[in-house]
Amino acid sequence: MRPVTYTVAGTAPSPVCPLDHYVSPSNVALGVQVSGTVDYTVQYTFDDVFAAGYDPAAGNWTNHPTLSGKSASLDSNIAYPVRGVRILLNSGTGTATLTIIQAGGGGLA
Repeated sequence: MRPVTYTVAGTAPSPVCPLDHYVSPSNVALGVQVSGTVDYTVQYTFDDVFAAGYDPAAGNWTNHPTLSGKSASLDSNIAYPVRGVRILLNSGTGTATLTIIQAGGGGLA
């Protein structure tokens, strides 16, 4: 999968980055770069983000254990299959940029 990058400003989530949950092993790199003062959370879901009528606002999101409520530029990973990732800006006046890279031959981007 080619790297996917989302930048958010204001208190809003990014679009959902769909991941290929069939890739094995499922290794996803997550990097967040912060500009200004922000509080952000990276989230993932097991929901079928391609389901007809899927609404991310009503989805079942799990906060990433090490990228939740953070204010500094950080990186981490997800080592198991998930179906989508996004970044949520909780507060602040700056921006947060999430870069997502899924290893393997699959990928949707």
